[in-house]
Amino acid sequence: MTSIHFLHNGPEKALNTDKATILFAHGSGAPMDTDFMNHFAEKLGNSGHHVIRFEFPFMADRRKTGKKRPPDRAPKLLESWREIIVQHPQRPLYIMGKSLGGRMASMIADETTVTGTICLGYPFHPPGKPEKTRTAHLENKKTPCLIVQGTRDPFGKPDEVEHYLLSDKIKLYWSEDGDHNLTPRKRSGRTSEQNWSEAIDAINAFIDETNP
Repeated sequence: MTSIHFLHNGPEKALNTDKATILFAHGSGAPMDTDFMNHFAEKLGNSGHHVIRFEFPFMADRRKTGKKRPPDRAPKLLESWREIIVQHPQRPLYIMGKSLGGRMASMIADETTVTGTICLGYPFHPPGKPEKTRTAHLENKKTPCLIVQGTRDPFGKPDEVEHYLLSDKIKLYWSEDGDHNLTPRKRSGRTSEQNWSEAIDAINAFIDETNP
């Protein structure tokens, strides 16, 4: 892999054994420095974790050329995750991703020694195509996993997800009235900041529960 640009938040090393290093990947359509990515990285860093963001090759190329291109295929994305995990031997280590980044993290976790996986907006199926599920590898998952999902997410809503056969290592946290970015509608009386902050609380609780 060519040289990778990383963004760091939080202490250079996790403050103590109750904190973690978190590798954080973006989704298919937006880079590692969106408002969403910035918020989660900064707040988790403020919690004492060391958060490290990176971009997959297709997004790094887009940043360099300014031209949009589709995501790399799964084998290349998974290889990116493998190489980055190897570069970060510190433990406890959590791999976290937005949408596509989280899906790939969940696919690679069991073959690694990472402590846990965190998925923000898991793409259970393409919007409007609930029959095309992306859940087979989740049925027997062995690595602890937290999925933070909006209740209005077109990639997987509660009434769909409740019928999936998921490993007991997977914990679901539902963000009230949230879309794929966990953003609620104004009429809900909630704000993005509120949903995102509550999601941060859920992530911190998950790390507390799974950090050996």
